[in-house]
Amino acid sequence: MEKLQYRPGGGSKLMTRALLMLLAIVMLVPVAVTLLYSFFSPAEIKAFMATRGSYDAQKWIEIKLSPQLFSLKQYDQILIRDISILRMFVNSAFYTVMILLGQAVVTPMMAYALSRFRFRGRDALFFGIIMLMLLPFQVTMVPNVLTLRSLGLLNTVWAVILPMWFTPFYIFLIRQFMLGLPNELMEAGQVDGAGTVRCYIHIVLPVCRPIIGAAVALSFADCWNLVEQPMTYLSQNIELQPLSVMFNQLASESSGIEFAGAAIYILPALFIYLYFLKDILAGVQLTELK
Repeated sequence: MEKLQYRPGGGSKLMTRALLMLLAIVMLVPVAVTLLYSFFSPAEIKAFMATRGSYDAQKWIEIKLSPQLFSLKQYDQILIRDISILRMFVNSAFYTVMILLGQAVVTPMMAYALSRFRFRGRDALFFGIIMLMLLPFQVTMVPNVLTLRSLGLLNTVWAVILPMWFTPFYIFLIRQFMLGLPNELMEAGQVDGAGTVRCYIHIVLPVCRPIIGAAVALSFADCWNLVEQPMTYLSQNIELQPLSVMFNQLASESSGIEFAGAAIYILPALFIYLYFLKDILAGVQLTELK
């Protein structure tokens, strides 16, 4: 008869996994409820939302787990009949794409320069980036507004896009990863005749793919959920507001379509996260290259 082998820490690992699964389920419940309620009819949603603020403390809150009638009228109202929400969704997508394209060019190049080159003022520049990373938006808001106004960009789409191209956190994140790259990689490229630009494009960028993918996924969430920047820089141009700013108005007075609007708003960020999941796990940990 084989003897049972004792594995130290097996019970604690099982409890940890069970706890993490429980936390994941708790966090996913609102998403699942939102998707479910998006298939309720607008009339049923209005009736359900009308009960807010009139709950009895002695009774459980009623939660509907199935619609009286499966309906796509919420999506029909948003995507076909009322284009205002769809226009704000397109604004959010436009800002996100333009910001990510700019960051894809600027951020890795700045991180590469700060990690691989020695020049006068490099440490002071990096210290300034760290300070900007620590400062909240409210501190830099006034200088940004004054600068954008002097350039004639205030209340235009570029007022939201251009400042987001220079995000200190992602410059710091990628720069720290590049510091761990072995010098042998660069020396091998230089022996083969590769210059600074070729080493950056053909060696550094492919090796840094995990951390860049993690930065893209995290930055997408930041860009998709912009609130303070559009409210400040687009205060006189409501038509350019993204859905993240106007979304709270969908629930202030129930129109029966708020859950479909929330579902449409959630899906892009969810798909981006799932696509870059491996890069997030590999990149954020800043594992050593072997």
